[in-house]
Amino acid sequence: MNSNIPILGFSAYSGTGKTTLLRQIIPALKQRCLRVSVIKHAHHDFDLDFPGKDSYELRKSGADQTVISTMTRMALITEFAHPSEEPDLQEIINSLDSSRADIILVEGYKDIRFPKIELHRAALKKPYRYQHDDSVIAIACDTQPPDAISIPVLDINDISAIASFIYDDFYRQQ
Repeated sequence: MNSNIPILGFSAYSGTGKTTLLRQIIPALKQRCLRVSVIKHAHHDFDLDFPGKDSYELRKSGADQTVISTMTRMALITEFAHPSEEPDLQEIINSLDSSRADIILVEGYKDIRFPKIELHRAALKKPYRYQHDDSVIAIACDTQPPDAISIPVLDINDISAIASFIYDDFYRQQ
């Protein structure tokens, strides 16, 4: 990924708790005065608005792009006629306002090479991914990985330690 802003991914199988962890990590990074942007990849359709709202009705009337803006937030909704129009991660990163972010956290895109923390929960009985992905820079898990590894192993339940790793060992080293 090409960016002047450090990009860090969170890679895991479904059900591991990526979103739950990010919801806790973001405030911990904000306490360190970082401006955080987040990109979440979803494998399903979603809607930000609903029938009866003006923005929904304008979008459903055929607008290819709809911007909703208030004094406190703005959203751009772009309609794709075909799944092949979905932008890749680099295009999404390029669309962010780089003047408003110190770090970009990415949930998903586990098959793309960029620095990421692998999340792992033993109860899911899924294999580790770090053995086949050299872009994994740390593992946050609830049990020790089976092999001796050369990357940091973090406790997935220790939000402070994960935030410190992100800030001290990743962000400040960029």
